[in-house]
Amino acid sequence: MNITGPAAEALKALSPAQISFIQSLPKAELHAHLNGSIPISVLQELARDHLASVSSSNEISSHEIKAGIDTLLKGPSINEISDFFELFPAIYALMSTPPALARAVRAVLSLFLDGEHPQCTYLELRTTPKETKAMSREAYLRVVLKELTAYNGRVGLIVSMDRRMSQQVLSECVGLAKKLKSEGQPVVGVDLCGDPFAGDMKLFKRHFQDAKDAGLGVTLHIAETAKNPPLETLELLSFGPDRLGHATFLDEDAKQNVAEQNTCIEICLSSNLLCKTVPTLDAHHIRHYLREGHPIAICTDDVLPFRTSMVGEYALLMAPPPLGLGLSEEEVKTLSEMSMQCRFGKKI
Repeated sequence: MNITGPAAEALKALSPAQISFIQSLPKAELHAHLNGSIPISVLQELARDHLASVSSSNEISSHEIKAGIDTLLKGPSINEISDFFELFPAIYALMSTPPALARAVRAVLSLFLDGEHPQCTYLELRTTPKETKAMSREAYLRVVLKELTAYNGRVGLIVSMDRRMSQQVLSECVGLAKKLKSEGQPVVGVDLCGDPFAGDMKLFKRHFQDAKDAGLGVTLHIAETAKNPPLETLELLSFGPDRLGHATFLDEDAKQNVAEQNTCIEICLSSNLLCKTVPTLDAHHIRHYLREGHPIAICTDDVLPFRTSMVGEYALLMAPPPLGLGLSEEEVKTLSEMSMQCRFGKKI
């Protein structure tokens, strides 16, 4: 795994004993996107196969695919959060058939869960079910779930719903999550994701309530930018989420709600720094939750563009300032325990 940027600098500041300590901690990765976690070598293989297929050339041009892969290889330059979403059309095109999707899922699961020192003890992988010429949304989810079975309860699936989805597609996605969960598949929750400025959140509430009523966990990407309206944030909090993704720009009313509900915050340090939604670690909103003793989970978000790992994110907790937060081993251990306590899949 090629780690660069803030996580790499933090790792350099730690001793071998400190890195071993981080590796030894039981920890849960609760905010990892499938499409943002595929190793670049696997994407290159999929790109070669895709470009060699005449039938696949209609969905996205070969130039766009090559440009997308080149950008990811070089390391994307992200000046604002909208730049991040431009990275993915090429990846979506490469994942449009069951064999390609299965290959990518296997690679991501191996990245997090295999080896002498797995990145995490438990993983909740999230993905948005996509309909392609080769797969229905249900077929997409079944391909993903088939790969998860090899890991015997160490991984659960979160079905993500994009803010740009129609009401019909939202109903279909929640229905699939409920159906698959009822079959005993490791579907543990649903997520709200996508362009943080898209969609009318009032129209989403009933779908997330439907998921909650079925016993699915609910996590929401929320308040990711300073431009997200506070009223929308309060609307999303009225969904009664179990966890929140990023929650970077909560106002005082929202913070009070989160404190009262004891809602876990999924913290992605490298992601926030590289998307420039926070200027420095010292200014990061994690400090507020550390002071309050509020439940948080340290996560990677998308290891591909952000060039990080779970060990790298935990290194950002331990490294001395300004490279890290300078937390003690006991404090870091407490945070790893929090992540395990906040997982949706405690019973799978």
